[in-house]
Amino acid sequence: MSCYFMAQIQIHNQDEYTKYLDLVDQVFEKFNGKYLAVDEKPTVLEGTWNYDRVVLIEFQDETELSRWYNSTEYQTIVKHRINAAHCDTLIIKGLK
Repeated sequence: MSCYFMAQIQIHNQDEYTKYLDLVDQVFEKFNGKYLAVDEKPTVLEGTWNYDRVVLIEFQDETELSRWYNSTEYQTIVKHRINAAHCDTLIIKGLK
């Protein structure tokens, strides 16, 4: 069953966040994920949205998503994102 990683990101240190961006794609490529959306100005239909960017990534299943997120390679660089931004991240299970 497909599984999705969604991050809503409010950046407060662009230089530190750039360190994350400079490395994330080369780590991400190893884990069979697929970017579905990266948007800095999504349209809000209801409620409020107080972030600078939203990211949606698809993985073939939750195991592959966890393998990516918990990998030594990703954990080495995610500290830059965590230090640079407030992030609300979710795992969303697909229907198929």
